[in-house]
Amino acid sequence: MDHETAARTTLIRSASDAGSKVFATILTQSPISRIDIARQTGLSQAAVTKAVAPLVAAGLVDAPPVSQRDGTPGRPVSPVSIVRGAMVMLGIKVNVDEVIAVATDLSTRILVGERRTLTASDPDTVVGAILEVVASLSDQLGDKAPSIAGVGVSVSGDVDTSAGIVRESTLMGWTDVPLGDMLGERLGWPVTLENDVHALTVGEHWFGMGLGTASFAIVTIGRGIGSGLHLNGEVVTGAYGVAGEIGHLPLANPELVCPCGRRGCVEAAASTGAIESAVSRAHGRRIRIDEAVRLAHAGDPGAHAAFREAARIIGTAIATLVNLTGPEVVIIGGEGVSDFDLFEETLRDAFQAHAFGAAARCRIVTRPHTFQDWARGAAAAAIQSLVR
Repeated sequence: MDHETAARTTLIRSASDAGSKVFATILTQSPISRIDIARQTGLSQAAVTKAVAPLVAAGLVDAPPVSQRDGTPGRPVSPVSIVRGAMVMLGIKVNVDEVIAVATDLSTRILVGERRTLTASDPDTVVGAILEVVASLSDQLGDKAPSIAGVGVSVSGDVDTSAGIVRESTLMGWTDVPLGDMLGERLGWPVTLENDVHALTVGEHWFGMGLGTASFAIVTIGRGIGSGLHLNGEVVTGAYGVAGEIGHLPLANPELVCPCGRRGCVEAAASTGAIESAVSRAHGRRIRIDEAVRLAHAGDPGAHAAFREAARIIGTAIATLVNLTGPEVVIIGGEGVSDFDLFEETLRDAFQAHAFGAAARCRIVTRPHTFQDWARGAAAAAIQSLVR
């Protein structure tokens, strides 16, 4: 981190509440006029002008000459914009078999990307792979590398962001792993550790479909069934860092054992692994998800039944989530979205059957997410951590 980036980081971290609100508003909605910033933050125009000035001086915000008016005589519009390249953030998504990393600007636009296959999933191996991808990203960034201001890392499971600890990750086989400290000691930049779906939710909240939406939820279908909540303008983390875990609602057959060790979890019936197991049992041989999808599309009864049951369970879980929290929209993402046609009808029927009253008006939409999108979410979480 060069002197200029360090000074910008200090300015953002030391900002007043008003300054943080103003910077976050410009960051997520630029270009935006000072008048609109005042309206959205509830601050006076004088307070907005005072907060914008040091951001402009530091090169974080651009304020060009007034060029238009808002329609009111004597009321010029003064648009300000984030200087996207003022800082670089690294985002890293940890999977059980690989590490995906990106470097982004302040709008989470991807500058360069990298990935490494994992030979094992123990913490030391993962840390080593992260160090490798970070070094590669730094090399690819060239003269932009000194602008790196932080690193976001996302991993599946119960993550204590404030302490930087992965308390439990069934997918990784980890318990109480201090991944934040392990990386912080070696990387030299601030490290933000976050649950992967929560990080994805932060990215959608600040830079994606959630922008301008008062409340939404993300449900991811794939190796696990994850969920993130954005309510009343904030991503919900819960008192202990766990919130919206619909994958572990006990809605499935209690005879099914979830990878987490509990019985009857949604994930035990609806994850990729659960679908593979159900189709394999129906055929008496090992069947991977790609073949299961082909069989279901071909009308195979066993495969069709497995996807239908998974869709029913997920639809019921989404209805439960919506009944409890009341979001405007549920965004379905993850690897499973590419085969959403196998889920959609049954999932929507189950949702409508269990959604209570006006909660049934909640829209369900799909958004494919690549693993680079998950890494972008980790970068967004690092940006949010810096601002707040």
